Amino acid sequence: MSTLPPCPKCNSEYTYEDGSQLVCPECAHEWSADAAQDGGDDVKVIKDSVGNVLQDGDTITVIKDLKVKGSSLVVKVGTKVKGIRLCDGDHDIDCKIDGIGAMKLKSEFVRKV
Repeated sequence: MSTLPPCPKCNSEYTYEDGSQLVCPECAHEWSADAAQDGGDDVKVIKDSVGNVLQDGDTITVIKDLKVKGSSLVVKVGTKVKGIRLCDGDHDIDCKIDGIGAMKLKSEFVRKV
């Protein structure tokens, strides 16, 4: 009898096979058996300045005046930004700010609302 790996999300030991997928009955997470053998998914977790996990669609607040490079504009403290998108790179938040337009922000300068 083979031993199945624990769930990569919640570490539940009650995983089961469903065809070529592995399923966790506690959190309903599904992943491929091939990925489990290769070491699992490497999902990058992006956190704000106080440690809250950010997700696509969240609303954030800017915690520091940010100068816009190549412009005289400044994103002021307390500016709320709705509907963020997470991306890879140094500036890991892609968003649209009223009055300024599309921008990329670093997660260390924002706080989840």
